[in-house]
Amino acid sequence: MNTYIAYFDETGDDGITTASSDVFVLSSIYMSSEAWQKNYDLFKTFRKEIKEQYGMHITEEMHTMHFLRDKGLYRPHAWTLEQRREILTQFTINISKLDMKVINVVIDKNYIHTEDYDVLENALTYNIQRIENDSAGQWKYLIISDEGRIAPMRKTARKIRTFNPVISHFGGVTNVPIQGLIEDILEKKSEESYFIQICDYISCFTSLYYKYVMKNAELPKRIAQVVDKKFVSRVMATFNAGAILNEKASTIKYGLVIYPRP
Repeated sequence: MNTYIAYFDETGDDGITTASSDVFVLSSIYMSSEAWQKNYDLFKTFRKEIKEQYGMHITEEMHTMHFLRDKGLYRPHAWTLEQRREILTQFTINISKLDMKVINVVIDKNYIHTEDYDVLENALTYNIQRIENDSAGQWKYLIISDEGRIAPMRKTARKIRTFNPVISHFGGVTNVPIQGLIEDILEKKSEESYFIQICDYISCFTSLYYKYVMKNAELPKRIAQVVDKKFVSRVMATFNAGAILNEKASTIKYGLVIYPRP
């Protein structure tokens, strides 16, 4: 039986309050272990090209939200707005070429009406459930995430191995324990993993798409200097054209999994 490797990263704060962010997005990318090396080689080649064109070293972490806001570590490059847009375009195109699947879970905290709602636990559960569904018992999978939320993520993963309530098509709730996950969720520093950085990129643009395209809010000024809503929409459309989005994850466009329900 083949083994898949899944990587997770998030955009937004997983606290229940909307003070720092009103939306939390947890994204996963997963690929066959047989595709891992080819994906890695393709993306490393791309990063070498970006280094040659724009001076971004292949070991330099791509933290997408910081890049959009031109925070600290990117300022010494002194890129023009056009160059920053071109870098984002090249990241989008090259991510869409990888042999993998993506699941995006959006937790809209504006619709949470109970104080005991666990944002991270729910987002992770929904995401793992859909990886499990996609595996259909045909392959096992490992999960790798960055260090920030590893303890509660491990706790949740252990929990749903035993108790994973799923709404039945015949009414009521049935327990369907997770069977395909191997080991505890493993940790790796994001700066040491292209795939966690890719996950961050997808999560960031999914958050932008949900908040500013689907909900039609105004983009923050610093972000709007670099990308507009059309650019954000094109990123998602490019991912979709590359067939990396798991559209079976939900009936919503691009397979976005959105909870709680409005």
